[in-house]
Amino acid sequence: MATIGERVVNLRKRRGMSQAELASVSGVSASLIRKLEQGSRSDVRLETARKIAAALRVPTTAIITDHVGDQADAETVDHWGAVRRALHGLGDHSDEPPTVEGIRTALDASMPLWKGDKYAELATTLPKLLADTDTLVGADRSQRFVRARLLHLTGWLLTQTRQFEAAELALLRGLDDADDLLEAAAIVSTRCWLLLRQGRLEQARQLAIKWADDVEPRISRATPQDLSAWGWLLLRSSAAAVRDNRPGEAEDAIRLARTAAVAMSRDLSPGDDFLRTFGPITVAMKRAENAMVEDRPDLVLRMSQAIPTNELAPTSNNRNRHLLDVADAHRRSRQYGEAFDVLRRIRQDSPEWIVNQGYAKDILKGIFARRRTLTGDMRDLADFVRLDY
Repeated sequence: MATIGERVVNLRKRRGMSQAELASVSGVSASLIRKLEQGSRSDVRLETARKIAAALRVPTTAIITDHVGDQADAETVDHWGAVRRALHGLGDHSDEPPTVEGIRTALDASMPLWKGDKYAELATTLPKLLADTDTLVGADRSQRFVRARLLHLTGWLLTQTRQFEAAELALLRGLDDADDLLEAAAIVSTRCWLLLRQGRLEQARQLAIKWADDVEPRISRATPQDLSAWGWLLLRSSAAAVRDNRPGEAEDAIRLARTAAVAMSRDLSPGDDFLRTFGPITVAMKRAENAMVEDRPDLVLRMSQAIPTNELAPTSNNRNRHLLDVADAHRRSRQYGEAFDVLRRIRQDSPEWIVNQGYAKDILKGIFARRRTLTGDMRDLADFVRLDY
């Protein structure tokens, strides 16, 4: 199988471009392109690969086939060890057999932790909850529902903290327990997000398209649950397409998602499930995300003016991810003070979330690269997010 460097050099020659011309068109440094082609570098960030592929006028997947994304660091892996062990059935069980009602009550009580990105508390409470749920071996629908719900949340959390193999296990187990099409679609949507974070763009795109076709509702009769399931799968399809340099397909999918959002009328969380929150604001934020992927920071900043982020809860599932795009748009527009202020705002609202965001660290590095000296606040934030040296 050809390496990424071999694919780049072959495509560059077919386009009649020199290394310097490819660097100029893509915005990627000539030294990095040279290292890739020489084989001294074999890995690049997905965004870098997308820029090179766009300059060569091919899908991103034409130059990368085995991208797994940024994995969790050793400290994160150690911190979540008990959760992974419980997920594999190695957790400590209660002395008394748990009941479905008891587990459901405990899960409901834990929801503020999930919604508020309280990772430290979840790392403590989740292993026992998983171990207790693992004892529900029956096929009763209430048991399956509780298992599917907890495994979905666990898969989402492990994806958030970049523990991709464990996240996939949790989501696939949750999908096995889902006995409702819309519940299964919500889990598939999260799995598509996992695939996107791993750079498995084609797999994410095809999975989202298939399930979007399966759950597409008749708009005139659609419930919020129907619209959320369909809309999110369309958003995942659009996200995969735009990263794979398929702008027309990405726009078609997000236009359909907006149709679902308009029918929803406002952002809602069907079944009080924050992972399914969907509506016009969600679609607007994802449209801005697509614009950022396409390196259009001016458009992102204009679009952000019409998105009422102050009305949204500061959750990683919507507002914070959008604010990272806003911060990056400020950075790429050389508005470094504004970019840092957005990062500082996110830290204030969601400190445990921002630590796990490689995107936030990249933005911070970009700000620092343009400054001769750093303020005390900048040094403090760098230490807080564990920015490498």
